[in-house]
Amino acid sequence: MSLTDAAAAPGLATSEALRVRGATKTYGAVEALRGADLTVRRGTVHAVCGDNGAGKSTLIKLISGVEAPDGGEISVDGRPVHFADPHAALAAGIATIHQDLGLAPRMAIYQNIFMGSELTRRILGVPVLRRRAMIARSAEFLAQLNSAITDMTVPVDTLSGGQRQAVAICRALRWKAETIIMDEPTAALGVRETAQVLALIRRLREQGVTVILISHNMADVVAVADSVTILRAGRTVLERATEGLDADSLSHLILFVGAEAA
Repeated sequence: MSLTDAAAAPGLATSEALRVRGATKTYGAVEALRGADLTVRRGTVHAVCGDNGAGKSTLIKLISGVEAPDGGEISVDGRPVHFADPHAALAAGIATIHQDLGLAPRMAIYQNIFMGSELTRRILGVPVLRRRAMIARSAEFLAQLNSAITDMTVPVDTLSGGQRQAVAICRALRWKAETIIMDEPTAALGVRETAQVLALIRRLREQGVTVILISHNMADVVAVADSVTILRAGRTVLERATEGLDADSLSHLILFVGAEAA
């Protein structure tokens, strides 16, 4: 029995939002993934951890459709999928919020939320933006996250780091994402803003959204994640519930579990 199978967490939801089995990816002579596995259960927060070079970024690129695996299988809702690009992943309900958030800082909040999917109507055959509708819908999305932001017309560059994360999440919700990948969402944030982002993640889980969290901050992981996958040298060495773990014990697992096989 593998470590992944042996550590299946009791008490978690049984339906799988996402499953990766035996994923491999090579860049020239570098084996970035050498048979990585990942099981993410619907409506939970699942963290992916590992040292630099463990394969986290490559695994996320495969799941988000940025790159195709050389081998292995990815399944969404129990069905095998093959993503040609990020739009295909988004169509399957998977949105990725990268560390830089991908926001246009000088554009208004509502413009960022509806970027690429603007609401329009036709007047005398000419498409016209439905500005009021987008402002109203943006306010609804932010209200779902219990955000205190009330003015949807202010530029994003006037917001705090935590508030910008909220805008990026709302854009994913606008695309009807059922699974949101968050890459280092609290990097470079202060204590207060980090708390805001962790509250956003908890709020997503409350609403049934599945979150895949990539983080080097073990305190953040044990604070919000239901389960964790640990990668080492391109392989999954452990997948288990976070129950009973603190930041120090999780760091120990990352450093030592599977080290002899690397």
